[in-house]
Amino acid sequence: MRARPWLFALGLGLAATPALAQPVSFTVAATPIDDQKPVFATVEASHVVQARARIGGTVMSYLVEDGNMVKAGQVIASIADSTMAQQLAALSADITAARAQLAQANTDLARAQKLVGEGAVSRSVYDQAKTEVNVATATLNAKIAAHGALAQQISQGDVLAPVDGRVLLTQVTEGTVVEPGEAIATIAEAGYVLRLDLPERHARFLHVGDPVRLDATPAQFGRITLLYPQIQNGQIEADATAPDIGGYFVGARVRVWVFVGQRPGIVIPSSFIDDRFGLD
Repeated sequence: MRARPWLFALGLGLAATPALAQPVSFTVAATPIDDQKPVFATVEASHVVQARARIGGTVMSYLVEDGNMVKAGQVIASIADSTMAQQLAALSADITAARAQLAQANTDLARAQKLVGEGAVSRSVYDQAKTEVNVATATLNAKIAAHGALAQQISQGDVLAPVDGRVLLTQVTEGTVVEPGEAIATIAEAGYVLRLDLPERHARFLHVGDPVRLDATPAQFGRITLLYPQIQNGQIEADATAPDIGGYFVGARVRVWVFVGQRPGIVIPSSFIDDRFGLD
């Protein structure tokens, strides 16, 4: 006898059905459930600082590019002022002349001292020669001090990185004329954080040390490290740290789940949930 197609299909369906699990008892009861709110956080540097020019002049060399890592104290640019170089050369010439004058004054003093001892000249001649030595010495010392001060000022043409971090933006180019205090580069301090913006109604639920969950597979967790006390436009800001949030791009958006209190609910073990045709 020929088998009916619908009976054959039914037989296959029954054969593919797994054996039913043994019943397990479960007490249904309300329990506190952590209420999580999804927000978008941005990857930010904990501090963004600017490397500034300490003297005015022309940018002679730029030693970094956007994205470079720098160390605190590293030279990132060099600024020079041609007028300062000319002034330094003039002071060097003045020092040479002052030394010659001091040498001549010492010679005149020795001669006057000898003549006074022999009674050939009056004491006033010796005093005058001694005064000229003192004046020449003071002049030489003043020139040397001015030369050192100007040389120190010229050395400040090196623009130094204020912190360890990554160069976010180079704000000038070689050949640019800058003024003292002008920003040369913007540097993001090493150690990025997640900056969260949440409605102020959640402020009372947030505490330093609370966990946050990153929307990633597998799940990653971090912790809130700072709550900003100022609320702006109904929003509260918080910083959180988490592993593997990157160290290059600043401003990247990351979805984060924040725990903002608890609510009562019923939790069912996953073993009691059956998935059929894509439905739980």
